[in-house]
Amino acid sequence: MYDIIIIGGGPAGLTAALYALRANKSVLVIEKAAFGGQITFSPKVENIPGLPALSGNDFAAALVDQVLELGAELEPAEVTGLKTDGGVKTVVTDDGDYSAKAVIIATGARHRRLGVPGEEELIGSGISFCAVCDGAFYQGKRVGVVGGGNSALQEALLLSDLAEKVMVIQNLDFLTGEKKLCDALSERKNVEVILGHTVAGFMGEGSLSGVVIENASGEKREVPLEGLFVAIGLLPQNEIFSDIIELDPAGYAKSGENCLTAAEGIFVAGDCRTKNVRQVTTAAADGAVAALAACAYIDGR
Repeated sequence: MYDIIIIGGGPAGLTAALYALRANKSVLVIEKAAFGGQITFSPKVENIPGLPALSGNDFAAALVDQVLELGAELEPAEVTGLKTDGGVKTVVTDDGDYSAKAVIIATGARHRRLGVPGEEELIGSGISFCAVCDGAFYQGKRVGVVGGGNSALQEALLLSDLAEKVMVIQNLDFLTGEKKLCDALSERKNVEVILGHTVAGFMGEGSLSGVVIENASGEKREVPLEGLFVAIGLLPQNEIFSDIIELDPAGYAKSGENCLTAAEGIFVAGDCRTKNVRQVTTAAADGAVAALAACAYIDGR
């Protein structure tokens, strides 16, 4: 029996562990992939206060070392279910069941992939999902943005202030983003919109040098690029908790800045919850809030 089980070992989950451990609670962090979360894909991170520049891997490793030193237990396993029985919460995994007085769900949201061979290998080596995080690395270079919704158009607008050329690649014959964003994009002279095309392949070995795009007729052409930003939506990892906590239509856990859910003793933190900004700093903030709320719940405050 642990005081708190944290599902998810990204910045939100590990920050939650840090705060809970400092409150003298026993903590188990369960993560199905790499401890550190999606930030481990970023070769360089420059927007963490007090840390001018470091790799995502180095940041994640520092977080892991910090919570281990304080006594956290880390379990590499995939969570397959969550049960509640009064004050006891049972987390079901593919490697056994674990019980706790409180649970923090910090499973994050996974960026939708294109599903093109070679994509995973090029993440962090030319393929990115966040212009705020990685746009500065492409100052004066040619980049592409895949997608035509609000997120993609906002990424393209931000990149147009940095890159020499921005090419927006949309599978439909029209952009689906707001008219205001479409109009703003049309005024940028270094932005080209390519409609009715999908990314069919990648060019370059070890790092991205371009993409192969294809239209509905099957005609293909090569487009030289040094960076590609994929902005086709997010997939929150909350499906297995849908019978315990309330989700919004997009699958995010319904919760405000207090990180509470409607289920007693179950809290959410980070990108998996409803929020406007999903950055490493906001994930860490959620982790602190959720941990303190969980501690207060356990202590009967």
